Amino acid sequence: MHNEELNDLYSSPNIVRVIKSRRMRGAGHVGWVDNIRVDLQQVGCGYMDWIGLPQDRERWWTLVTAVMNLRVP
Repeated sequence: MHNEELNDLYSSPNIVRVIKSRRMRGAGHVGWVDNIRVDLQQVGCGYMDWIGLPQDRERWWTLVTAVMNLRVP
């Protein structure tokens, strides 16, 4: 049997569609970029290039904790 027949038979979602839909869901988070910049400015890190920072877990969680501890009016 071909993959498409197996997918239909077992009601499995098309993997390409699944990947694309997840990628699109993730793209929705891009709208938060401005909010993240504001949060970083409030903890004195507005200059930081934070995009690659999550790869360094320790530094990332230090930053996340600092932002979580902000006093919000």
